[in-house]
Amino acid sequence: MAFFYFAPSSSIVSIPLESNDLQFVFKESTKDYQEVTVQGQITYKINDPKQLAESLDFTVNSKGKYIKDDHEKIQQRIINEAQTASSAIIQQLSLKESLRQLQKIEEHIFQNVQNSKAVKMLGLEIMSVNVLGVTPNPEMARALEAHMRESLQKEADQAIYERRNFAVEQERMIKESELNTEIAVEEKQKQIAEKKMETQVVKQDNDQRLKEMNMKSTILLEEQKQKLIDLKVKNEKKEADAKEYVLTASLKPYKELDWKTLMAINSKGIQAKDNIALAFRELAENADKIGTINISPELLDSIMSTKK
Repeated sequence: MAFFYFAPSSSIVSIPLESNDLQFVFKESTKDYQEVTVQGQITYKINDPKQLAESLDFTVNSKGKYIKDDHEKIQQRIINEAQTASSAIIQQLSLKESLRQLQKIEEHIFQNVQNSKAVKMLGLEIMSVNVLGVTPNPEMARALEAHMRESLQKEADQAIYERRNFAVEQERMIKESELNTEIAVEEKQKQIAEKKMETQVVKQDNDQRLKEMNMKSTILLEEQKQKLIDLKVKNEKKEADAKEYVLTASLKPYKELDWKTLMAINSKGIQAKDNIALAFRELAENADKIGTINISPELLDSIMSTKK
């Protein structure tokens, strides 16, 4: 911008309105008395130039150079506020917490710097605060690295142990499952054997019952046969008694008759040789009364001959 002014009684003030980045590095002490380095960046801009011009001298000469170094005081005051906020938060954290909670540290510094009276008095606006890192001293870093290495090694060993233990547990479960399967198989075989025995017992019992039924049936049949035989014998005996009675009754009239009379009565069918035989029988019965008897051979031949 070009313009004319009266130099003896006028002064020109130049206030930059663009945003500026401010780097910072602080050494702080944690809650457990460990030294750490906080490194970050603050981005700010001048929000109220008139208020800033009333607080600091930004007058420039004819060549555009600042007459005083008040412009550097802005950064120093912001740095002071940031360091105060950083120290307050770091002292509340342990070493490990300060290394892990960068977001918390960053938010704390931003809120405290943004709301500080010095920043508001200067008419500044804090746009952002970025904490790039919190690092311990080299010895502590190596110690933490060693500790972390040991911790990781322990975790690795624990993982290996758990993996092996898991494998052993799985193997145990598999063996237990196999044993349970064998037990179940044996139990099933036992049940099958018991069932077979029960079946055999039932079969034997049924066979025994069948035999007993057959025996009872045979005994009943034999008893019926015996009754039938007894009845048959009884009937035959009755029949024989009846025949005997009939025969006796039929022969009773002939019982007192002489055989000669009977022969005479039954003369039908009697041949001459039969009569001669009867005559010889009478001769034999009265042999003591006969003195001499002559029988011719022809007579004997005719008697012995089978021809009619």
